[in-house]
Amino acid sequence: MGELIGLAGTTAPFLMVCFIVWTKHQRKMAEMQVGNGADQATQLAAQYASQNRALEDRVRVLERIVTDKGYDLGSQIEALREPVAIAAPRSTGRDSAL
Repeated sequence: MGELIGLAGTTAPFLMVCFIVWTKHQRKMAEMQVGNGADQATQLAAQYASQNRALEDRVRVLERIVTDKGYDLGSQIEALREPVAIAAPRSTGRDSAL
């Protein structure tokens, strides 16, 4: 029994050091995971900002096209509404015989 107490007394400091190192490692891993989440959120925010900029640029181009004085949208729409003249089919003479 004395040997067991002696063995526990000699291994206890080693086990305490291992426990301290393990807890520090666990703390660093937790900090890295939290930091990783912040990095991902930053990356997503940058991606959304880039997409928003692209959409804003497209809207600016469309606004410039529609508000350009040389661009007459109304007359183009009206031109599409006008009936297209279709040539009447020619009579061949055979139709009148029937």
